[in-house]
Amino acid sequence: MKFNANRPKAHRVPHRIWLLLVIFVILIVGGIVVTKQVYIQQLSPLSSDQRSQIFTVKTGTSDKQISKDLEQAKLIRSSWAMELYIHSHKLAGKLQAGTYAFSPSQGTSTIATTLTVGKVTTKLVTILPGRRIDQIRANLINYGFSPESVDAALRTEQYAGLPALAYKPANITSLEGLLWPDSFQKDGNTTPEQIIRESLTAMGHHLTPEVQAGFAMQNLTTYQGITLASIIEQEVSNANDRAQAAQVFLTRLKMGMMLGSDVTANYGAIAAGRQASLAYDSPYNTLKNVGLPPGPISTISASSLKAAGNPAATSWLYFVAGDDGITYFSKTLDEHQALTNKHCFKLCGR
Repeated sequence: MKFNANRPKAHRVPHRIWLLLVIFVILIVGGIVVTKQVYIQQLSPLSSDQRSQIFTVKTGTSDKQISKDLEQAKLIRSSWAMELYIHSHKLAGKLQAGTYAFSPSQGTSTIATTLTVGKVTTKLVTILPGRRIDQIRANLINYGFSPESVDAALRTEQYAGLPALAYKPANITSLEGLLWPDSFQKDGNTTPEQIIRESLTAMGHHLTPEVQAGFAMQNLTTYQGITLASIIEQEVSNANDRAQAAQVFLTRLKMGMMLGSDVTANYGAIAAGRQASLAYDSPYNTLKNVGLPPGPISTISASSLKAAGNPAATSWLYFVAGDDGITYFSKTLDEHQALTNKHCFKLCGR
C-alpha cells in the first residue's frame, strides 16, 4: 500500500480545550440546576404563620404589580418567582380583581391559583374537614364573599334555634368545630349566612342519638365529644387509625394524664394571634394542661366523630404520626420515643 507523503496531517483539539469545554458545560448545567433550586425554594411558603390577612387586587392591576404587592405584604418570598410561575403556568392575564384572604403559610402556587378563580361565579362552596374557623373565613372570602358579610355570617346569635348550637356552652361565642364539612350550592344570590346555616344544620343531622350515646358512654358531653373528634381529625390522617387514637386520648383522660397533643398547643397560639407554637401557654395547650381543651379546634369528619364515641379496644398510651402517613402506637414512653426517632422527622420538626 502506498502513502501520499503530501497528505495533510489531522489536527487534534488540544486536551486543554476539551477540558475547558467540559468545565463550561458543567458550569452551565450547574447554573441551571442551582437556578431551578432557588426558584423552587422561592415558591415555598414564606413562613409557617397560618394567620390570614386581607389582600385586595384592584381592577386593571398588572401581574407584575400584584406580585410586588404580595411580596411587600410579606405573603410570598419573591415577586420575580411569582411572575415566572405565572408565565410558565400560562396564568398571565388571568389574575382577577377582588378581595382575598391569604396567609404566609400558603406558598406562591396556591396564592397564584386562588387569584385566578376568585370572584368567579361558582356552583359549589366547599368546607373541608380539619379546618379552623379562621381558615373557613378566609376560604369564604376567596369564594368571592366580602369580609364584612363573612364576619356577620360567623356570629353565633343568629343560629340559636339550630340543634348543633344547643350543645355549645353559653360562654363559647365561636362556631369553631360546629360546621359540618361539605360542598354547598352557590349562585349569584347566595349569602355566606346561607352557607353557614346549611353547614350547621348538617352538623345537627350527624349528631344522632347513637353518636350522643357513644359520647355518654365515654363520660363526655356532646360538645366534649366534638372537641375530642376535632383533635383526632387533626392528629391522625388515616381514618382507619382514628379509633385507636381515640382510645389513647380517652385512656389518658381517665388516668388524669395530659393528652399531650401538639395540634391543640398550636391552635391555642394561633387563636391568640400568634404563630403556631408548642410552647405558648393557653387553655388549649394539652402539653401543659390536663383534660380536654375548652372547645373544638377544627371541623371534623364522620370517621373522627365515630371514633370519639367508639374507641378501639386496645391498650395503647402513646402514638406518633410518621412522615410516611402511618400512625405508630405504643404502650411505653421508651417505645414511643424509639418510634418517633425512627419515623417522624419532618412532622416532628427534626
